[in-house]
Amino acid sequence: MHLGFAPHRLWPTAAADLADVLDTARLIENLGFDHVIAGHHLLAGDLGLSPDPLVLLSAVAGATSRVRVASSILIASLYDPLVAAHQAATLDALSDGRFVLGVGTGWDRAEFAAVGAPFEERGKRTDASLAAMRALWRGESEHSLGMPPRTPDGPPVWIGGASDAALRRALRFGAAWHGSGDPETVAATGTRIAELAESTDRDPATLALTTVAMLLPPGFELSGKSPGRLLGGDQPSRESIVDELGRLSEAGVGSCSLWAPVDAAALPDVLAWAAEIAADIN
Repeated sequence: MHLGFAPHRLWPTAAADLADVLDTARLIENLGFDHVIAGHHLLAGDLGLSPDPLVLLSAVAGATSRVRVASSILIASLYDPLVAAHQAATLDALSDGRFVLGVGTGWDRAEFAAVGAPFEERGKRTDASLAAMRALWRGESEHSLGMPPRTPDGPPVWIGGASDAALRRALRFGAAWHGSGDPETVAATGTRIAELAESTDRDPATLALTTVAMLLPPGFELSGKSPGRLLGGDQPSRESIVDELGRLSEAGVGSCSLWAPVDAAALPDVLAWAAEIAADIN
């Protein structure tokens, strides 16, 4: 299983929490992790600050040479698809094909209101945006992008969401499903994907399973509000974390992206701890 990390603490509350993101991204690469992730919110709110993922990942790509960079996730329905396709293609080209476009529909009504996008149509708009972006990347649109992608057909797309509509979207557009949950939940999602694939021409085995999890290693203190379910249980130990990652792998997960709900100063130590256990799951 591949592991990736966010280059800053979960839900940063001050600009100082983001000051070392490039140094942290280089550390993620140097420790051998697979990818760096960046979340997406337009507005500051209960979840703190959120740098623009495409800008952040562009800086990360320029500061690294091997590690992949992935949006986890970009709220596609807040963007004009031509603009999003152009930005994604540019990042794909400048990162030498290391960009992964993780996409979701979003949930914060305030963000949709702020840009004048209809919240109730976010699923439909996401489908239309993905179709338009794919056509632009493939050169099948009436428009030609100012910067073509390096990767044939455009960067790989990870599709977030757990509803049947989201799973169908993943089958139609995705290189991977990008979700969350314990191993049993993820296994059930894989089963549901296979069921939904029966009415399509997509082999469900070609859709990878990727997940996001919250990592609080033993001995580290939680910073800020509770992030919800932690990898390894309510009181995670080294053994319970390794066990759950192993069971996620058995459920078909090929890539797990981790957020650490710790103070920014503790994040390098969390990364070093995670690097030590990586060998135990591979």
